[in-house]
Amino acid sequence: MEELERHKLDAMKELAYGASHEINNPLANIAARAQTLLREETQPDRRRSLEAIHQQAMRAHEMISDLMLFARPPQLVCKPFDVRELVSELVAKLAAEAASRQIKLNWKIPEQPILFTGDRQQLYVALGAVCDNALEAIGRDSEISITLGKTDESTAIRVTDNGPGIPSEVREHMFDPFYSGREAGRGLGFGLSKCWRIVTQHGGSVDVESNDELGATITIRLPLE
Repeated sequence: MEELERHKLDAMKELAYGASHEINNPLANIAARAQTLLREETQPDRRRSLEAIHQQAMRAHEMISDLMLFARPPQLVCKPFDVRELVSELVAKLAAEAASRQIKLNWKIPEQPILFTGDRQQLYVALGAVCDNALEAIGRDSEISITLGKTDESTAIRVTDNGPGIPSEVREHMFDPFYSGREAGRGLGFGLSKCWRIVTQHGGSVDVESNDELGATITIRLPLE
């Protein structure tokens, strides 16, 4: 099994390097040209088409960046920061999108500072990937809860949703970048794999709790200072 995983990662590295060199430049040209045409276009239908072209080009670029995270993990820039501020910043970003989808967003953040030394930007990306997964999994009139807490062993950030449950056979592959999980009712893609990669680089872990029918909780655990 370990040999198979190693071959998978080697294949991903080759794909990532090739995509980065051969595809990113054309994508950048497509995105730039679409933006230029948008500035000159006045017809609504054509503007919508150009906006879609630009968005999809940027989406493809982001997917290649996610591949590169596995091929060549970024060098962490570690500094002390308050985890409460990171979570609060993400909650503020999510609030408008949740409201537009009629999704109730709950959060619980302690009053006392929770300090951690790590790459704040990368951990923000990791937590954002978990929250995006929850948003994609649920429909209108649903609920997401984000809870920050501290135990004797770790700092824990929990993201809970009441979307479709995750069967045990899917949970086993939650952080496998080659596994989509679409048949489980929620797309996994690279988001959770990216989260796992970043968190484990910090010496932490990512856990998944769910049943086969309803809801899921994904917990990011970071080691205490």
